[in-house]
Amino acid sequence: MEKTTENAVSMRHITKTFGKVVANHDVSLDLREGEILALLGENGAGKSTLIKILGGIYQPDGGDIYVENQKVRIEAVQDARKLGISVIHQELCLAENMTVTENIFLGRMEKNSLGLVRDKCMNDKARNNMQTFGLEDIEPTIKVGKLTTAQQQMVEIAKALSMEAKIIVMDEPTSSLSEKEVEKLFDFIHVLKEREISIIYISHRLEEIYKICDVITV
Repeated sequence: MEKTTENAVSMRHITKTFGKVVANHDVSLDLREGEILALLGENGAGKSTLIKILGGIYQPDGGDIYVENQKVRIEAVQDARKLGISVIHQELCLAENMTVTENIFLGRMEKNSLGLVRDKCMNDKARNNMQTFGLEDIEPTIKVGKLTTAQQQMVEIAKALSMEAKIIVMDEPTSSLSEKEVEKLFDFIHVLKEREISIIYISHRLEEIYKICDVITV
């Protein structure tokens, strides 16, 4: 018997306005478990607003959000993270003067009884976290500013996974990547899909959409 795939996220009749500007009007979206969904639309169509609502940056003026078929209220980024939702924005939010480990566990570093960070323990955790998803080539102790843009993307994703993200939104993730780096990112995305992590993929590059995504929503 074929496995029934449930919705990881459902957004129903979402409306959001900014003064007289209507950013989203009666928008509905379904993302299934382990699915890669392409979100397309012209500039100004409301894609960014919709994912910021899902990520807790904005609150909708109308409509409902369901996570695993349970109605939820996402009033802050922390609420989204607790529900396993992580948004990786086009402008990466990493501290370049800090190490990979420090970025992944920012605000969540383990300390000993003297209040000192358990560096070896945290580096080992970061290394294990990345090895699980095939990122052995990124050394946890290196400063993020020394990494390529593609590697920084991977660190952002590793950070999301360390917080047990089940739903990841990627906003134009290949805009600054070379062709070889794009292929590596796609390989990584396939690993996430195999682990039933759901992805909303926003891109204006149609050739990428057809190559990587299961479903297209316009």
